[in-house]
Amino acid sequence: MLAKRIIPCLDVKDGRTVKGVNFVDLRDAGDPVELAYEYSQQGADELVFLDITATHEERKTTIDLVKAVARQVNIPFTIGGGINEIKDADILLNAGADKISINSAAVRNPALINQMAAAFGAQFVVVAVDTRSIEGQNFVHLSGGRIKTELNTADWILEAQERGAGEILLTSMDHDGTKNGFDNGFLKTINDQIHIPLIASGGAGNQQHFVDVFQQANVDAALAASVFHYGEILIPDLKATLRQNGIVVR
Repeated sequence: MLAKRIIPCLDVKDGRTVKGVNFVDLRDAGDPVELAYEYSQQGADELVFLDITATHEERKTTIDLVKAVARQVNIPFTIGGGINEIKDADILLNAGADKISINSAAVRNPALINQMAAAFGAQFVVVAVDTRSIEGQNFVHLSGGRIKTELNTADWILEAQERGAGEILLTSMDHDGTKNGFDNGFLKTINDQIHIPLIASGGAGNQQHFVDVFQQANVDAALAASVFHYGEILIPDLKATLRQNGIVVR
């Protein structure tokens, strides 16, 4: 059995880590460089860095900040935000990324997934999907959740897998920042349909929520932000709890 992964996420805006609820009402959560170092020391399995306004502001990810964070970590480092072409990914790789995360750009140009996978290998390509339930159906949203599409979330994830995505990072906008738990039912529905790793995101509020998402949805990894940023959950404590519940972690 593969070990489950715990992944802190740095949502970065104007050089600071921020966190909101349902993708709005952002508040400051600290210096991304300091937080990255702290998580690396605490035993996080990976780190995700998302420049959350890059796409909306039609600009590239802030490279200097990425380099500063990369220098602080000795764990796999995924970067997303404003990546529209192979060249962008190449620059981020050279800045210290181990993987890149594409979201809106992949929906607008699905062939980008094929191109990235061909150029760098599938393991390098994380397709991030922001989903919201509307009248009982889940739809993909773009530009940091600002734009609803007519794309059915499950259909899009299956297409991303076919095109060469190495992992799916699935964020429930309905659960994001609520601290009421992950969307375990929908996560399980998706996980049962795909054969690549699924990272759960949106809703972590306590240690039991991590136990639940691994036991109920059998995801490969669970990602969270504010509970780690504000010290509500310490990663060594969380891993101890997961082990006590029979969940294999590193």
